[in-house]
Amino acid sequence: MTPSRDFAAELDDMKTQLADLALQVRQLTGAADTGAIRAASARQDLPAAAYTPAETDKSSSSSGELYYSGHYNQDNARFRWEPKSRSVNQILSTDGEKAAKVVGALGHKQRLDIIRTILQEPMSGAELVERLNMGTTGQLYHHLKALLGADLLQQDDRGGRYSIPRHRTLPLLLLLAAASDLLDASDYMDMTEVRGNSSAYLGSTEGKHDPHALLGAVLENSLLEHNAGYCTEVNIYIHDDSRVTVADNGRGIPARAFPGADTDRSWLQTVMTDLHNRTATGASYTVPGGEKGISIAVVNALSLHLQVETRWDGSIIRQDYSHGIPRSALTPVGTTGETGTSVTFEPDPELFSSAFDRETVEKMIAERSAMYPQLTLRVHV
Repeated sequence: MTPSRDFAAELDDMKTQLADLALQVRQLTGAADTGAIRAASARQDLPAAAYTPAETDKSSSSSGELYYSGHYNQDNARFRWEPKSRSVNQILSTDGEKAAKVVGALGHKQRLDIIRTILQEPMSGAELVERLNMGTTGQLYHHLKALLGADLLQQDDRGGRYSIPRHRTLPLLLLLAAASDLLDASDYMDMTEVRGNSSAYLGSTEGKHDPHALLGAVLENSLLEHNAGYCTEVNIYIHDDSRVTVADNGRGIPARAFPGADTDRSWLQTVMTDLHNRTATGASYTVPGGEKGISIAVVNALSLHLQVETRWDGSIIRQDYSHGIPRSALTPVGTTGETGTSVTFEPDPELFSSAFDRETVEKMIAERSAMYPQLTLRVHV
């Protein structure tokens, strides 16, 4: 039996392709501005060249337009939105006080959980309490009342299931999509907090901190790989410009998407920027007087520059950071049959007292060699 075709879905896909084609034509003819092209290419449907800034009409008062459309399936019903656009000028002129109220109303985790859950499936109050593990209905109905009053929820009838009004569904999905694209901002805020509270990680000091504590933290990740049975050799290179490199022959940090993540952010970037995910960041190194352990993400936050290179799955992939914030995408730089990770970093001179000292590093390595006799550790100057 031949399966039936979903003509509505095919029509949606065709409309999306036509909208994207129209954007490309407008770009080629000079009618499309950079903002519109960036908005469309954010979906990764357009080629990389679409990111290239184009000449704009300086006589135009418009700052650009955002284009959006989509479809959404729920309860055997299909919602479709025709392609729409809104000028950037209009978006930026939105009443700030009212916008803050909207964002504030949705800025509560439990309210977002309610919205995300009901977007997947309309539910009754009792079902929401059970699904979200709220414990009591009183806590739930406090948030439901606010969402109902804001016209972000509707109820079938008294005691019935809650659902999202049709005209609110697309804006909420777009808001969640934008939040998903900004998830890494929370990690970068954490990075800034680490820099402002460095003594909690490095111990209290009247002057600047000892940079060798960061070296110990990076080395700890290689030792963790050795303990897992994958790393047999670690090389430490002390450079003349206040940098140091730790290179091991472990498995290499995977460059694929981190499993279970809300975004397509790579495992590598998660390791380098997530201060709280102990599974992702692996080892943690503690110095005397430090209240918190130093993970490799902390090292990244406290480094003026950091470059990580992973040899994984036949490729050599590199990424650069400054103060914990990526300054480049994951960049393939070669192929290899080897595996391992190399981290080169320069501690921030505003926080650290001096360059790396050869004798101090060699003493550190001698201590580790005694603790791990099956691991080869070398220092290169």
